[in-house]
Amino acid sequence: MVKKRVPDWLNSSLWSSTPVDDDRLHRYTSEPATTTSSPEPVVEPPVPVPPPSASTVVRTESPKSDTRDSRVNNNVSNDDNDTSSGPSAEDVSRQAQLLVELSKKVINLRELRKIASQGISDGPGIRSTVWKLLLGYLPPDRALWTSELAKKRSQYKHFKEELLMNPSEISRRLEKAKSYEHDETNRGPLSRLEISQEEHPLSLGKTSIWNQYFQDSEIIEQIDRDVMRTHPDMHFFSGDSSLAKSNQEALRNILIVFAKLNPGIRYVQGMNEILAPLFYVFRSDPDEDNAASAEADTFFCFVELLSGFRDHFCQQLDNSVVGIRATITKLSQLLKEHDEELWRHLEITTKVNPQFYAFRWITLLLTQEFNFADSLHIWDTILSDPEGPLETLLRICCSMLILIRRRLLAGDFTANLKLLQHYPPANISHLLYVANKLRKQPSI
Repeated sequence: MVKKRVPDWLNSSLWSSTPVDDDRLHRYTSEPATTTSSPEPVVEPPVPVPPPSASTVVRTESPKSDTRDSRVNNNVSNDDNDTSSGPSAEDVSRQAQLLVELSKKVINLRELRKIASQGISDGPGIRSTVWKLLLGYLPPDRALWTSELAKKRSQYKHFKEELLMNPSEISRRLEKAKSYEHDETNRGPLSRLEISQEEHPLSLGKTSIWNQYFQDSEIIEQIDRDVMRTHPDMHFFSGDSSLAKSNQEALRNILIVFAKLNPGIRYVQGMNEILAPLFYVFRSDPDEDNAASAEADTFFCFVELLSGFRDHFCQQLDNSVVGIRATITKLSQLLKEHDEELWRHLEITTKVNPQFYAFRWITLLLTQEFNFADSLHIWDTILSDPEGPLETLLRICCSMLILIRRRLLAGDFTANLKLLQHYPPANISHLLYVANKLRKQPSI
């Protein structure tokens, strides 16, 4: 049998270059700046503004803002000779294109996806707005933004009031409502006979609010544990600051509301890792109204994002054609199609089952394999690809294997499993380039 030849572009010296130092990472380990935007006319929703000049970048930081450097996540090594502190010319050009597109009365989503798929620069509010558009949270017509946001945020507030209420508070409100139906002489505490089965704390009935509360408490305890473990290296999510505590509370609320509104899935460990990038981006929006409503915006975007992957979190569907095992099989077939030699070495020679590493890659959308800044860049591509997030994710996972093929071909079961479960630092631009090649130039 003739083995499929590896494409020439895979042997390029491009893949031997070292990871590029990305100074964006410095921004993800410190607290976001609390900017105060100047008053805007309320005729139209605000458009993300262009970034300030280099001399005014730290206008809202404290005089000691340079101390952020001591708290940098060291996932990406620093280059001592790197003197560039601003965005590259390519980033500036892409940011200008995005701003032009976002300023239109009706946004061309096809063009927006094309620009955003190459990565979104860290200009104020740009990524936040683009992600909301890509996830369908904001409509293309900018004139509808204000009303749509108000409606969704009000709806989430209602969800919280209904679903995060303690049963004793529910009973109190029921009691108060019933009291209005009686005369003044009959008001007061309910008699023992007037307390319904559903309202009794010891009731085991399916409709009992207390029984449901005790069942939910187990899930809430798991959510609490996972939220506390979310990005412990980032001050935004972890620590004793009021900001970190507030952000943890927001993550907790979103996950609890989601679990109660989706009884078929409820909460699955790891959902907090998918939620974190969305909340960070929206909470860091320099527009004060958007930042204040980040919890509500994140909830609906989280629901939309998870809708494309929800079957992976349903254990009953694990062995179905839409379950996680079927998706992992697709990844295996994709690797076989583009690099049969590597596929054969991994799965037949060294017997590395793709489930050993791809389960986490796929279910957590690569949030655990790369540093936070690189994860955001990867998500720009995942969210903007017109083929859908799952197909794009599989191509990126396949490119991760191809990118380290030489090390994998030289390794045995133990070495390869360790390498794949602790993926090495990579140049994300190169990684996404390979993933794009897999789509444009499939093997014949």
